[in-house]
Amino acid sequence: MNLYLAFILTLIISLAFLRIMDLAAHKGWIESRLSRKIIHIGTGPIFVLCWLMFPDVRLSRWLASLVPLAITIQFAMVGLGWIKDEASVKALSRTGDRREILLGPLFYGLIFVILTLVYWKDSPIGIIALMLMCGGDGLADILGRRVRSPELPWNKRKTAVGSLGMFIGRWVLSVFVLWIYLSTGVFNGLIGQYLLPISVIALLGMVVEALPIKNIDNITVTLSAVLLGIFFFG
Repeated sequence: MNLYLAFILTLIISLAFLRIMDLAAHKGWIESRLSRKIIHIGTGPIFVLCWLMFPDVRLSRWLASLVPLAITIQFAMVGLGWIKDEASVKALSRTGDRREILLGPLFYGLIFVILTLVYWKDSPIGIIALMLMCGGDGLADILGRRVRSPELPWNKRKTAVGSLGMFIGRWVLSVFVLWIYLSTGVFNGLIGQYLLPISVIALLGMVVEALPIKNIDNITVTLSAVLLGIFFFG
């Protein structure tokens, strides 16, 4: 596909997804907590799969990275109060405080920019790290609330079942997206060759996520995934 057409389509698709979630939360069609989880889980895979539209030229990663960069700048401006966007605040924050957007959602977007530029389609490291950041939060919340289980001794905000949901969600999303990349010939090999590395990386992500550290888990989980990905994939 033409480079600039791929960029425009990626931007339109990404913004459309976000605005639909914003509208749904603002109108009360879904809870703001649920919209936040859907955005956290869905934005990443949608964006990464859009990479497949870009031709294999050096400029592609730079243009593609402008999409999360533009969205992140918008998040920052809303969080700082420079732009009034109640729909985004309701969809992205836990309590309705716009300043919350300057933490998790802002880090989320910046990580996408960095890993797009560094890894792009050259290595599965970036894709797996991004899918780990996206994949577990929603399932962990659903299972943690519906299935009673012991709290983790070192972090009372987390439960055993919630952590298991975190691992499963991340593992499934990483395998699914990587399988698509293997099927389209971007990477070589069979999905079976990647299952053990993905499992180990997802397990480490679960452990890091369970640490009693607030607001920077997007950074710590992704960094741990990248470091272990370098060990497995070089």
